[in-house]
Amino acid sequence: MEENFFEKVYTIAKQIPEGRVTSYGAIAKVLGTARSARMVGWAMNASHNREDVPAHRVVNRKGLLTGKIHFDGTNLMQQLLENEGIQVVDNQIVDFEKVFWAPEIEN
Repeated sequence: MEENFFEKVYTIAKQIPEGRVTSYGAIAKVLGTARSARMVGWAMNASHNREDVPAHRVVNRKGLLTGKIHFDGTNLMQQLLENEGIQVVDNQIVDFEKVFWAPEIEN
């Protein structure tokens, strides 16, 4: 089941537009497993050698870069976001509400 769950998470993460972010909880909620935000985090961590999954675009519900420790280099997650035009100050996304992307299941 876990592998299948991770693949569902990756399907959603791949839909996040460049220059936008979403949260672990928003992905969990759209998958119908609202209480599994932590599992979404584990999936993002497990995706670090998959170039097709933009894990840097998934942050916590307050816009904090809580997953940055799983990226090579101290500020790689922040650099990837800034390359897409997202401002980050003290590991916090500036104007989080404006760049937040609400995931949906595509049929």
